[in-house]
Amino acid sequence: MRQVTIHNRTRPFQSPLTAGFADGFFAKLRGLAFRRRLAAGEGLVLAEPAESRAGASIHMLGMAFDLCVVWLDSDLQVVDLKIARRWRSVLLPAKPARYVIECAPSRYAEFQIGDQLAFEDS
Repeated sequence: MRQVTIHNRTRPFQSPLTAGFADGFFAKLRGLAFRRRLAAGEGLVLAEPAESRAGASIHMLGMAFDLCVVWLDSDLQVVDLKIARRWRSVLLPAKPARYVIECAPSRYAEFQIGDQLAFEDS
């Protein structure tokens, strides 16, 4: 799986955020499930072929920890964000999204709806 560094062009991060880039069916299905922990500088980007609410939904089954979930449209603009609680069903974005960033809950305050993000190959 390729790695990307995520940048917030609206409000730069104080520390780097590096993520795996999952665009295949099985990589997205597994997501971060069954991992024991996630460091503050790590995450996962789930990429869909087109914007959708249902396609950008996530499940929290098999998760041992909570997540900050950030949904982006095709232009990499934040359209929704939530804290996802472990073992709590399915979450959908408020608006259609193409990309989902899953990262540590401690990163939640670093994102706002409308922020412009960028991905850079690591």
